Amino acid sequence: MKLFEPFRIRNIILKNRIVRSATYEKMATVDGFVTDNLIKLYKELALGGSGLIITGNVLVHISGYSAPQQMCIHNDYYIDGLKKLVKTVHEHDGKIVIQLVHGGRQCFPFLLGGKEPIAPSAVYDPSIKVMPREMTNDEIWEVIYAFASAARRALEAGFDGIQLHGAHGYLISSFLSPHTNKRQDYWGGDEERRFHFVEEIYNAIKKEAGEDFPVMIKMNADDFLPEGLRIDEALRIAKKLEYLGFAAIEVSGGMYESKGKTARMKIDSVDKEAYFKEYSIRFKEVCSIPIMLVGGIRTRSVAEGLLNDGYADLISMSRPLVREPDLPNKFKEGKETSDCISCNGCMRFLKIDYVRCTKI
Repeated sequence: MKLFEPFRIRNIILKNRIVRSATYEKMATVDGFVTDNLIKLYKELALGGSGLIITGNVLVHISGYSAPQQMCIHNDYYIDGLKKLVKTVHEHDGKIVIQLVHGGRQCFPFLLGGKEPIAPSAVYDPSIKVMPREMTNDEIWEVIYAFASAARRALEAGFDGIQLHGAHGYLISSFLSPHTNKRQDYWGGDEERRFHFVEEIYNAIKKEAGEDFPVMIKMNADDFLPEGLRIDEALRIAKKLEYLGFAAIEVSGGMYESKGKTARMKIDSVDKEAYFKEYSIRFKEVCSIPIMLVGGIRTRSVAEGLLNDGYADLISMSRPLVREPDLPNKFKEGKETSDCISCNGCMRFLKIDYVRCTKI
């Protein structure tokens, strides 16, 4: 089966084409340090057979704190704990990439000590009922350097690469989106200038972490908002990312305002799976770097068909691996469909003690 063939992303050799998509855990300390529970989770994922594990969203700057007990990497003090996590995954035949994030306008003020979230522009977010503050030029550069410093720490901790969270309305996504970026300066005003933020992050990362450290990105194909990013512009962005040197793109969509477009519920038939596949195949048509597809995939034959039919190079899963961290091994042994029922109970992170399947 193609699903279990080895695959290469730059200098990372994967044992199969299954990716554990970045999934917030709510298992760090309140200050963002790695815990025994996190190490246990990532050991289970490594033993479970995923070809590549992408961590939950790891914070690069304190102004972007979007969830409680989120792993952090905005200070050198975090490196030792992250080293232990990486070592555990590597000891159990796993490959691990760290997802770097700044929450931007989608940060709850109570997590920021009462301060308002920052964003490219002051565009009200009706989903969390918050008006963010427009970032100054100095603040933008501070966050760019925070991403670069985080990449240097990730390299020192031993990660196999990094993934920028450029999707779902977080800070990078909101700079790319015409819905959330209304600036009229170097950082916005047209398609080219909206791209500058992620471009400067990438260039700063390469200076800090070197040319050989793989940098991937998760990005929206569509914001699913009237004035948001749409597929044609997303494809042009993808080509620019490839030209810059990005190692792979994970295709997703939506943001908080999009009301359930990102993690869709009631996936009770195979035709409801892979709901971003019509976008990913267009990425495959214009890009030569690997394309990962996420979005409701939970059946072995569906995953295999997506690879065989050229929709993607790699299959990403999140919620099914919350329910069954060993699902890749089960697929290999013949299991056809995950036990996950797409109820999204695992995503109600303010109401549960840690991210887990609430139906077990």
